[in-house]
Amino acid sequence: MNSLFELSTRPNQDAAGACIVVLGTGGTIAGTAAASGDNIGYTAAQRGVAELLQAIPPLHNALRGCKLRTEQVAQVDSKDMGWAVWQPLLARTAEALADPAVRGVIITHGTDTLEETASLLHAVLRPSNPVVLVSAMRPATALTPDGPQNLLDALAVLHDAAAQGVMAVCAGALHSAREVCKRHPYRVDAFDSGDAGPLAYIEEGALRWLRSPPLAQADISALWPHLWPRLAQAHELPRVDVITSHADADGRVVDLLVQDGVRGLVVAGTGNGTVHQRLLSALERAQAAGVWVWRASRCAQGRVLRHAGDAWTGIHLPEAEGLSPVKARIALMLALLAEAE
Repeated sequence: MNSLFELSTRPNQDAAGACIVVLGTGGTIAGTAAASGDNIGYTAAQRGVAELLQAIPPLHNALRGCKLRTEQVAQVDSKDMGWAVWQPLLARTAEALADPAVRGVIITHGTDTLEETASLLHAVLRPSNPVVLVSAMRPATALTPDGPQNLLDALAVLHDAAAQGVMAVCAGALHSAREVCKRHPYRVDAFDSGDAGPLAYIEEGALRWLRSPPLAQADISALWPHLWPRLAQAHELPRVDVITSHADADGRVVDLLVQDGVRGLVVAGTGNGTVHQRLLSALERAQAAGVWVWRASRCAQGRVLRHAGDAWTGIHLPEAEGLSPVKARIALMLALLAEAE
């Protein structure tokens, strides 16, 4: 079972022997609407990944001689994403990366939780081959669907020798899994990477790199030695919830969550991670009860900076710093799973 989660190094491949794997999970990119002019009243996850690819006329040229393998791992609206899809997706992605003939993996995905899936794949796999998440803001039946071009751009990424790690393509921009975040509910360029900016732009099938992609980590199991078998066997991830500090916040929700058995909490603080005093008191009670508490910021850019007088100085925030609240939640779930007795 653990072999599904073995990592690979990127071999030298010629196009004749190389293969590209495309895994489908649903989303708007696979959605359909009754009318071609309807860009919001569609039903997500209606078309299979093989059908999406067959509808792209330049696909053969974009493959550049590589073979193509497709698999429909799931068919869901990404608002409903969770461990039931993540577990097989991790396994299939790792399995593909372990094949020396595979140049890279493309994952079709909805936009709503793409950043969470990307964060999970990045934290667990850290592959030397590229893994590219592809989405769309318009359904497949739209007058001008954006999915086909995003898929072609993802193929261009896989052909670039510098590409590695988990990334996301949207509207001609390539984003790192760590920074990518959905910023707009409607525009086709719905994602950005905050302060860091995109990794590259894809222009007529070629990449113009702006900064280096994240370094591959060949053996993340050294950091979490018990993580691999637990990921393969887990029926669910440890329960972690995100709460927000705001005006008039209090700790009643925190107390209820602790009573309900929550294992971890990520608090999205105001500004530089500040937390309303009443909420802070409840979080301290939660921590005393054995709940892990991590802190992030509501701010779309920047990161929480500690200072000498910070009331939270003693709280351990190993991987949450710089992560958005939802990505900090992913990291905390993995940390709890790795530390479980």
